[in-house]
Amino acid sequence: MKKKILIGIIVVTAIILVVYGAICIKRQIDIKNENNEIKKDSKVLVVYYSAQGHTDNVAKQIAKNLNADIFVIEPKEEYTSEDLNYNDSNSRVSKEHNDESLRNVELKTTTVNNFDSYDTVLIGYPIWWGIAAWPVNTFVKANDFTGKTVIPFCTSSSSSLGNSGKNLEKLANTGNWLDGHRFSSTASESEIKEWTDKILK
Repeated sequence: MKKKILIGIIVVTAIILVVYGAICIKRQIDIKNENNEIKKDSKVLVVYYSAQGHTDNVAKQIAKNLNADIFVIEPKEEYTSEDLNYNDSNSRVSKEHNDESLRNVELKTTTVNNFDSYDTVLIGYPIWWGIAAWPVNTFVKANDFTGKTVIPFCTSSSSSLGNSGKNLEKLANTGNWLDGHRFSSTASESEIKEWTDKILK
């Protein structure tokens, strides 16, 4: 009799543990989903740097979908098509890639009007050699993202987002940085809308 009672207790305990574990897993998933969403009443800013127009197209569509303001990152010395020739070892980007001390790109401005009023900031950029185009670094280091949700996104013909967002997060050292998203250089409006619908709470 005692043996049956003991077995019953073990079975009930096992069931309770399984149910509790399932609840915990679901809660973790729910939290993760919540953290990858933007509240509809959030004031949103889309910040981006575009070298060849691809990120510009995506960023403007994202801003339209989210009813967001825009800030364009502009190097004081703009990159020409010759500067962006990755196949030329003497081009500007090639030299900057080979010598990190040259990547401290001066911008026309890093100041966003009423930056403190934004709850969410999306930061867009092309991928250069597997990382975010370095003009973005200057903007990120110059601003305080405390209390803001930050979502990186990139454009690339073949490269993934990789660790580009994580690298920017380390440079910023402030803000709640979420997982980013990679768009192809020729992303369609429907592809962009699918993503913005997914993150809009």
